[in-house]
Amino acid sequence: MAFSAWRGIAGIIHPTLRPGATEEFIRLLPEGIGVIPLFINITRGTRDEFKTVMGGYEQQIALCAEQNCDAIHPNGAPPFMVMGREAETRLVGEWEAKYKTPIFTAGQNHISALRALGAKSIIGASYFQGDINDTFAAYFRDAGFDVRCMEGVDVPFNKVQELSGEQVYSHIKKSFLKHKGADAIYMLGSGWRTLHIVDMLERDLGVPVVHPVPARVWEFQKRLHVNEKRTGFGHLLSALPSMV
Repeated sequence: MAFSAWRGIAGIIHPTLRPGATEEFIRLLPEGIGVIPLFINITRGTRDEFKTVMGGYEQQIALCAEQNCDAIHPNGAPPFMVMGREAETRLVGEWEAKYKTPIFTAGQNHISALRALGAKSIIGASYFQGDINDTFAAYFRDAGFDVRCMEGVDVPFNKVQELSGEQVYSHIKKSFLKHKGADAIYMLGSGWRTLHIVDMLERDLGVPVVHPVPARVWEFQKRLHVNEKRTGFGHLLSALPSMV
């Protein structure tokens, strides 16, 4: 094990070549956790494209396993959510048996985070449009959550990173106030640069927020038996609740 990875090695496979999420993830991790970041090249963000990428994910999972990663995270919620929970669970189980390494998808991570926060009902926000948001909502309903809404921001897939945090804050706040009673907010996707609004949303609306970047930092800590709290990025990292 490299000296820089004395607390464990995290393997992560990002779905696009879009910069931002990798840097944010590494900056939020505690010292001593090494990272092997790999990528596939999703470009269109469509349901049809998502159905073609599992072979690319498995190639990168194999590389992470060869490098003795302690846990592997195929990131990118939509490609796995469009499969449905049952197919996703079966595929991850097959990969874990084949590569002898713990593996968790983005969707599985987000469900774990919501459960750790005690959430029962959620409002969801994504940067996708159309009926694919209904598929995302069904994924969480299948996991037992009351999904009050799953509403997308109208932005081209290759322009997501250009959205301002203020635009996303406004979109989420309007959805939360319109669909009353949710006890958590869920943000789907790592493409937007919105870490700075997580604490603000939690303070203003009084419920926890699951954002993909803090969520994966939380789960890697739990899986690597590390417990270093971070403030300023939401309750999940400031409290580090146990995995349920």
